[in-house]
Amino acid sequence: MAALGWLTPRRRSATARSVLAGEASAEAARKSQEALAEDASTPADGTLSTDAGEPDFPVLGDTKAAAFFDLDNTVMQGAAIFHFGRGLYKRKFFETRDLAKFAWQQAWFRLAGVEDPQHIQDARDSALSIVKGHRVAELQTIGEEIYDEYMAERIWPGTRALAQAHLDAGQKVWLVTAAPVEIAGVIARRLGLTGALGTVAESVNGIYTGKLVGEPLHGPAKAEAVRALAAAEGLDLSRCAAYSDSHNDIPMLSLVGHPYAINPDTKLRKHAREMDWRLRDYRTGRKAAKVGIPAAAGVGAVAGGTAAAIALSRRRR
Repeated sequence: MAALGWLTPRRRSATARSVLAGEASAEAARKSQEALAEDASTPADGTLSTDAGEPDFPVLGDTKAAAFFDLDNTVMQGAAIFHFGRGLYKRKFFETRDLAKFAWQQAWFRLAGVEDPQHIQDARDSALSIVKGHRVAELQTIGEEIYDEYMAERIWPGTRALAQAHLDAGQKVWLVTAAPVEIAGVIARRLGLTGALGTVAESVNGIYTGKLVGEPLHGPAKAEAVRALAAAEGLDLSRCAAYSDSHNDIPMLSLVGHPYAINPDTKLRKHAREMDWRLRDYRTGRKAAKVGIPAAAGVGAVAGGTAAAIALSRRRR
């Protein structure tokens, strides 16, 4: 895939594979944006109700601003790639010994609460070998089913309400995840978001080759994807917001003017406090650790999150 000409200069070094992964993800996100936008006109999982006296962030009608949300343990409990693996096993894409590996990785993720690059990489390698030779359209259809089976009930209502606050302000909201872009796109559409930046698996004539374009969208590659998308969309990153639970996403969080640590791991919590970033932890119900978290993300998240949870519950019946 040719490098995209609208990639802006980078203020720090990044590997060529990170840049390629970021550009590929941004291009894939933009190609799917129109279709997602049609479904996003009516949010899938409830809307956030806010009071008139809330602080002016997100800024209503600011089209130069957007929000970027990490997925695993920020928007959703656990890792999307592991839930996807469970769904593929159910459909006999692979054998029991492979499921045991996925289960162990997911158990480690839930206990540790942070991303281990090696565990994530191992899971992705397994997934790539499993989908090799399958059609992209087939995996997209299966992704819809897997979302309902394993992911819908794991969405954090509080983070969903944060995303809705940006949507209500007229801003675009993107998932940014190391999960396959097809699966990320399904999740974004089902949540009523604008679209998703995710890992791009190579395909030829609509069939997966078992290789990646660049590398997994992880760490610096996420920052490259956000930078590329912002340039293409004409966004001002100083007016944008980013949300993540992991210190691995500090490069992405550092790009924007409004970084948030959501359900942060120990390293990110420490860094966020040092940098005076806003924090929110939905795992324990703790209040924001820094003054300045938007009221729409605090008080409003209770109302909006409850609505989202009710909607999710009704959908599963």
